[in-house]
Amino acid sequence: MRVRPAVADDYAAIRAVTEAAFDKSSGDEAGIIEGVRAEGLVLVELVTEVDGEVVGHVLFSRMRTDPPLPVAGLGPLGVAPSHQGTGVGSALSRAGIEACRAAGMQAVVVLGHPPYYPRFGFSAEAAAQIASPFAGRPAFMALALTPGALDRPIRIDYPAAFG
Repeated sequence: MRVRPAVADDYAAIRAVTEAAFDKSSGDEAGIIEGVRAEGLVLVELVTEVDGEVVGHVLFSRMRTDPPLPVAGLGPLGVAPSHQGTGVGSALSRAGIEACRAAGMQAVVVLGHPPYYPRFGFSAEAAAQIASPFAGRPAFMALALTPGALDRPIRIDYPAAFG
């Protein structure tokens, strides 16, 4: 298993993995990825390869904040069904969080599966002072990469692709 930055040649495989990973009734995650790219708001985009095949993908977007604060948004994160439960998603999440830290981000937010993301340090409590269209949902969680980064009220807006 190899985690690496995504390149344009990966886009078709990323779309295929994303469509296979998500139930169509949950939304158009592949469209979100492509929309964030079109908006120029990709901060970190990684894939996981197994035997030369892309089997996982994660996107971290630049968030708009008020007051200004370097915050990334994790998601979508998708893993091919044949590789779910094998550590691909965890490897992508950890590598992406570290890439965000290296890029100077002070926090990361996620709208995701509540039992999954706390293993990386995300919590609803860390998101308590964040105003967002997703605030107050159990699935809206945050992780401070810099101590105190989320200790004051902040408004976070997702890229338009998230609708």
